[in-house]
Amino acid sequence: MECSDLDSTAGSPMQIRESTLRLIKVAKEKGIILIIVGHITKEGAIAGPKLLEHMVDAVLYLEGDPDHNLRILRVSKNRFGNTQEVGVFKMDENGMIGVDNPSMLFLEGKLEGAKGSVICPVMNGNRCFLLEVQALTAPTAFNYPRRTVSGVDINRVLLIIAILSRSCGIDLSHHDVFVSLAGGVKLKDVGLDLAIGLSLVSSVRNLPLKNDLAAFGEVGLSGEIRSVNGMGQREKEATRLGYKDLIEPGSIKSLEQAVKKAFVQI
Repeated sequence: MECSDLDSTAGSPMQIRESTLRLIKVAKEKGIILIIVGHITKEGAIAGPKLLEHMVDAVLYLEGDPDHNLRILRVSKNRFGNTQEVGVFKMDENGMIGVDNPSMLFLEGKLEGAKGSVICPVMNGNRCFLLEVQALTAPTAFNYPRRTVSGVDINRVLLIIAILSRSCGIDLSHHDVFVSLAGGVKLKDVGLDLAIGLSLVSSVRNLPLKNDLAAFGEVGLSGEIRSVNGMGQREKEATRLGYKDLIEPGSIKSLEQAVKKAFVQI
């Protein structure tokens, strides 16, 4: 943005401030909605001076994986409303279309009885939907086994691998591990912990989970299962889509108990 009557260069704080003030004035005078589009840095922050974020009424992030048609709109700032609202959209030939039932979209193509696959009710802002957590383990050909993740926090996966070894006697030190959220979604929900742990066990033991099973919960350092936010919403969404066998905080106390309960045979 640039104002030709100012002496500073385009993109400078003075130019951004003055340009934004003039645009806001026009929007208020004409009673229109003004959308300023920018880009983000590799670190995920809005490029440029922070003053632009302070001047506007709302700051929204549109996220998506280029290999998938899913887009998620998150609210970072909202002067007149809730910042926990999340919008889910899909891209098609007509543009960006709102998704009323994200759970059904995320579960499309799921194979019955697949090893390493667990359904997890997740919270994204104040919105709950079901995701498929996928894990693959294979004997490694390297001195240091690979740990590759997509959509989840690598540090949580490393922690769960250590807990499985210590609390459940399941050693993955000689296996490459790959963990992914189906659909290209990226989340930091600790409620994924239990589903990640069960998917790893399913893959390394080559055992499927029960078809109507879903799982969520935070896994503590001692292997205990801890409560997470949105418990009621998660239970309701899982039940609504037919996942009646729910492994959650309260129904089991530890990851070891969850492993014994989850599988057809163990």
